[in-house]
Amino acid sequence: MDQPSLYDVDAVTWATEQAAALRALGQRPELSNVLDWQNVIEEIESVGRSEIDRVESALSQMLVHILKYVAAPAAQSTRSWRKEVIVFHASAARNYRPSMRLRIDWQRLWNTSVRLADASLNVFGETLPGGLPEIMPFTPEELTAADFDMDRGLDRLAAVLKPAPDHH
Repeated sequence: MDQPSLYDVDAVTWATEQAAALRALGQRPELSNVLDWQNVIEEIESVGRSEIDRVESALSQMLVHILKYVAAPAAQSTRSWRKEVIVFHASAARNYRPSMRLRIDWQRLWNTSVRLADASLNVFGETLPGGLPEIMPFTPEELTAADFDMDRGLDRLAAVLKPAPDHH
């Protein structure tokens, strides 16, 4: 039985390695005019970027739905939010590769998810609770673990929520 190629196992690492090999080939004078090296390299790198974008999108949607649930646990949409977390988690977990850990800007992912959740809630007159952590409260391993679900996400957020200031 054939072994899966690196492309099948980790397209991000494959794209990085292929781009590096093509850059080295592009330096060879006898080959330099045969291909449009820069555009070929950019196309291959885009394969890796699109894999990362797909995972980031799924992770962001997971976080958005968890944040909305934290803000409005009695909302009519909570069942669909739970379902969405399951769906987006399945996609993120299936497509996440350890090589993405250093290529994803986890803080930007958190900040974007918070902004998106807040904007979504504002449409319905809701807002995110105060005390949300400023720094991404989840590790990549937590978000992509097989047993991650809405409850695990809510528990993790509850553990790091700062209490609201007491104004007595």
